[in-house]
This record gives sequence, structure tokens and C-alpha cells, in this order.
Amino acid sequence: MDHGPASLLPLLKRYFGFDGFRPLQEAIIEDSLAGRDVFALLPTGGGKSLCYQLPALARPGLTVVVSPLIALMKDQVDALHASGIAATYLNSSLSPAESQERLRGLREDRFRLLYLAPERLMVPGVLADLGRRPVNLIAIDEAHCISEWGHDFRPEYRQLTELRDHFPDVPVMALTATATPRVREDIVALLRLREPRRYVASFNRPNLLYRVVAKSRAYRQTRAFLNERGKDSGIVYCLSRKTADTLAAHLQSDGTAAGSYHAGMASQDRAAQQERFLRDEVRVMCATIAFGMGINKPNVRFVLHYDLPKNVEGYYQETGRAGRDGLPSECLLLFDAADAVKLKRFIDQKPDAEERRIAREQLDRMVQYAESAGCRRGELLDYFGEALPPGSCGGCDNCLSPRASFDGTVAAQKFLSCIYRIRERSGFGVGLHHVVAVLTGAVSEKLRKWGHERLSTYGIGHEHNRDEWAAIGRELMRQGFVSQDPARFNVLDLTEEGRALLRERRRVTLTKAETPLREARTSRAGEIACDEPLFERLRTLRKHLADARDVPAYIVFSDVALRQMARSYPTQETEFMRIAGVGQAKLAEFGPAFMAEIAAFLKEHPRREFSETKVPAARPDLGDSARETLRRFRAGQSPEHIAEQRGFVLGTVYAHLAQAIEAGEPVEIGTLIRPEDERAISEAFDALGGANLTGVRERLDGYDFGLLRIYRAACLQRGDGLIDAVVEAD
Repeated sequence: MDHGPASLLPLLKRYFGFDGFRPLQEAIIEDSLAGRDVFALLPTGGGKSLCYQLPALARPGLTVVVSPLIALMKDQVDALHASGIAATYLNSSLSPAESQERLRGLREDRFRLLYLAPERLMVPGVLADLGRRPVNLIAIDEAHCISEWGHDFRPEYRQLTELRDHFPDVPVMALTATATPRVREDIVALLRLREPRRYVASFNRPNLLYRVVAKSRAYRQTRAFLNERGKDSGIVYCLSRKTADTLAAHLQSDGTAAGSYHAGMASQDRAAQQERFLRDEVRVMCATIAFGMGINKPNVRFVLHYDLPKNVEGYYQETGRAGRDGLPSECLLLFDAADAVKLKRFIDQKPDAEERRIAREQLDRMVQYAESAGCRRGELLDYFGEALPPGSCGGCDNCLSPRASFDGTVAAQKFLSCIYRIRERSGFGVGLHHVVAVLTGAVSEKLRKWGHERLSTYGIGHEHNRDEWAAIGRELMRQGFVSQDPARFNVLDLTEEGRALLRERRRVTLTKAETPLREARTSRAGEIACDEPLFERLRTLRKHLADARDVPAYIVFSDVALRQMARSYPTQETEFMRIAGVGQAKLAEFGPAFMAEIAAFLKEHPRREFSETKVPAARPDLGDSARETLRRFRAGQSPEHIAEQRGFVLGTVYAHLAQAIEAGEPVEIGTLIRPEDERAISEAFDALGGANLTGVRERLDGYDFGLLRIYRAACLQRGDGLIDAVVEAD
């Protein structure tokens, strides 16, 4: 069998069931097959695993994958087995007999991929054994764990700095879903990557909807959110272990299949809980950040943060566990300024001054995100050095339902005066809800006990209800007029700014409380309209087949595949093979059952027609380096000269120019591609489609890959015929 690059697309379809690559995948795979070191930063759900799995099938030898968690290894190996790919893992979950059998299989070259934890890989005996195997690639997954500046540093990853000494001639691929520029440089330096090709995809996840609401009766808010989402599966992140356990217990008692997960549990209990979640036996997992990497469940439809995260990077990583399959998913943060105060107290207990400074800066950025009245997607992208094009992102609360502002001077005076009068009369402060009770004239034993019903501010706030006054109080905290001390039962007090505001009666602008998010929109990025009753029947069938094979349901087929089935009603093999994720192995094993279920459904129900709901993707922003290349090109410098002057390979210059075209910048490609070549390229794309860049290159006898990408980008901008093939493949 030919294992050269030309066979990539047939391999992709045969084993993984896809007709084309996602952004950057093909270029990363090409570089890997050429023996180059690669650094790849692709968002969660962006297809990182395929970047090393497909090369493992395209040439003989063994690909070694360094993975941080046992559950992640098992999950990936199960998925590879379902696709007919020989893979295995070695970790502490195996018995000695199982380990010996797998080692025997490695010596007999029965496997294409081997998954190992970093500490297992660096054991001398394992290194020596692998040194005798035909290792062709070492892939480091979750590579940000090697950097102390990363949000999830793991000391055991530091051992990987020695890998280059043991495998000097083996190319290394480092992959991560989140890393600031500083962490990226750390990864490249510590892994000793040699002139690596660097790929950084957009951090934008257009299928995710970001929302922040003021935390008020958090459990009630959480239950309401879950009740609106039927059978959808999701994660609720909590700051403490106790909160995770308590929340899960309350949800269970209220009829929601919920579990808890945190570092305080025994390892076998954590593994059991995670397995129940992956298999849809637990619908909602209430967890601390210990429930992190290795959650390869593509149909997580929501992530709810019950408490404020410590930093934006962790928040982005956690929200990224929603919607890995590309279908619309939600990210909700319940924000209370008191959470930030608690976190600052924890930070102040750190012994190292520099560590405290960094943690405070990270927390301040997180609070800035939570309090922002601007685009939340833009805030996230800005943190990672990426700009969002101007205008509504169409996927956050502030863009979809902007909050109106109003003159809050009178309301602020009343609220601040009430805090002042309570302390003046009693000699002590009270919490937010007690202040609200005084303002709204509540009748309670606590108010009578302290004589607060006789205050001049008692009952003066009838123009707002209790929830509205609580929202006003929280905003006054955010604006710095009121402080809240969690060490004293969240007691409120006036700040110096608040006292000045009372004295000077300055004008205060407040925003109205959040309104329910408009759900009735024409389309959301990633939506697949389909026959919902059929989708539910196929979901039930999938669960039955998965249980029989003792694997999670998504190992059989993703929700995307089921929705495509429930949209196109395939009952013949040729039709079924057009579904995303249907390769030869899955067609043979699962195809007959699903086609029979669809045929049975059609005997009882008519076919429905569904209109296309494509959502145009936002144009990527052009980075500084690519913009400098574009400036020089427009000044008349040739790509070869630019590459020489800037210390790049020619392919990097071509990639910059393609990015410029994709970002909407005018680029005169006539100076790059000769007319006779353009005709040949056009004919090749017409014959093979816009997604098949590798096939076109082979048809043109090795024509430059970068120039082909430039031509394709120009066609996309002009709206030429190959655009549909490219968009569908991506």
C-alpha cells in the first residue's frame, strides 16, 4: 500500500470518515511527514489528535503520544479501535499481564500508535525498549503543561526536556489548545524543538455562546438553567470541593442525574464518576478544576461556572470543553464581586511576592471580563493577542442583548445612605440582602430585633423590587463605591469613593439588570437543522450499541453525524458514507443498524426538507508578522527576498500572503502565479475540489504548496465555485 502524502485524503475518509481537513491540519501533517518539528496551537475541538494520528497511518513505524491522563489515553484508543486503527496505551491502570501483552505487541510491530504518560515514557527501560522500535514521531499532547507560566503546569512534564537526547533524529510535535505567547516560547525551548514550523489557529469558538449573569440565589439559577436544557449534558465548575459535592447532592435530590468530581476523592471514585459522565449515565458533572484535561466528550452542550475562575486562561480552557463537535453550546458564568474578594484573600496567603503579583493580575483580567459591557468574545481573544473584527460577534450576551444604561443617581444615594444609616444606628454592618430588605420595607424578625424598621431609609425603595436592588448593589460594588468583606459574612461598607459620592451628590450611571437572552435567532454557528424525533431515536440506538461494546456513545458516532443522518435520511451505503465520521470500519459495524432504523422511521413518518443554515465565518485578523510580510510584498520585494531578509523559509512568506488574502487584504497574485500555471491549477481544483490541496499538488507534479493555498484563498474571496467544497470540508 502507498503510504506517501498523496494517500492522505483516502486515508482520512477510510479511517475517520471525513472528506477534507480542518484549518491548518493538512499543513501540519505535511510538515510532520517531511520530518520537521512542529508546534501547533489549535482550539479545543480543532482536530489536534488527527495531526498525529493520520501521519501514523501514512507511513510505517510507531507514533508515540505523550498524554497526561489515563482516561484520555483510553478514550482515544477506544475511538481509534472503532475506526479500525491499531493503537494501545501503557499506564498504571493495566495489570502486569496486560502490560506484558501490549509490550509483546509493540515488539512484534502490531501497533501504529502508543500512548504513554510522561513519567512512564521517561523510565529507562521503556526508553531503551522504544529505542529499538521504528519510532517515526513523538507527539506531546497538552504541551502547555511543561511551562510554569501555563495554567496547568505539571512537574512530570519537565522530564520531557531530555527526550531530544534519547531520540535525536525523531521529529517532535507539540500540541496545545491554549497558551499565551510566553508559554508558547517556553514549550519550544524546553522541548528543544529544532526550527519548528509554528501553527497558531484562531482562539475564536464561534459555536459557543458566552453569558455572564449576576449571581443571585445561585442554586435556583443553576436549576432553572438546567431545566431549560432537557437532556443536554454539561459541566458545572465550582471553586471548592465542598460546593461541588453539595451542589451535586441537591441536584440529585431534585431529580437531575448529577455527579461530583474533585481532587479530594479517591482515584478510583474519580475514574468511576468520569466514566459515568462519558457514558451519559450522569448528565451534569459538578466539579472543581481537577475535572479538566482528558474530557474528550464532544457533546458537552454547556459549561456553567458556579464561581468565578482564577484567570482567563483557565476559564477559556474550561469553557472550551463545551461544543467540541462544533454544534451550538453555551457558557454561563455566575458572577459575584464577593467571589473576587475571596480569591484575593487566598492569593494574599501565597508566600512568594512575585507569585502573588502574577495571580492578582490574572484575577483582575478575569474580573474585567466578567464586568465588561463590551463583547465577551472580543475580551477573550484580546487576552490571547488576537483581535475580533469590529461589530457584533453574534454569540455573547452583550452583543445579542445590550443592557441599557440609566441615571442611577437617586438609586445610588438611597443604597449608600441605607448602608450608612444601618452602621450609624447599630455600630456594625450587614450584608447585601439585609440592605435590600430595609430599602424595600420588608417585615422580618431580624429587622425588628435591631430596630431597622425605624431607619429613615426603611421602605424608601419601592420603585425597585428586591432583585433589582440587589443588582444595583452589585454594580455599586463593581464601580468601587461599596466594599464587601467575605471574612465578616460579606458585610457591606462604604469606600472612600462611596462616601465622596454621598457628600457631593455626583451623577451616577448604572446599567439595567440583565434581561433574558433572546433565543429566537435565525441561526447559530454550527447549527444543523434536522428531524428531531428521528435524532432522538438514533441517539437511543447509539446508546444501546455503545453499551453493548462497553464504550461511550460518541465513540460510535458524534451528535454531528446523527444530526446529518436525521437531516438526509440515508438508507443506502453510498448515502451513508457521505455522513461525517463514517469510515469503512464504522460503515461495516454500525451502518446496517442505523440505516434500518432510518428506514423504519420513514415507514411511519414523511421526509422533511431543511433549508441551509450556513453562518458566515468571521474573517481572521492579520498578525503583526504577516502584516509586515504584506507590507514588504506591496513595496515590491519578492517572496524569496522577504524570506531571506526576515530569516524565514519561503513557505512561511507564502503562508503570510495567504492569510492576508483570507483576512480580506488585496494581494496581486499575478506576480506570484503565471497565467499558464493558473489555468492548470484551476483545472486541477475543478477536478479534485477545493478541499483536496494535497491531491491538487500531486496532480501538478509537486507544485508549491504555499502558492496553491494562495490561489485557493483568492478563489474563496472572489466566491469562485470551489468555495463550497472548502467550506464544507472545514
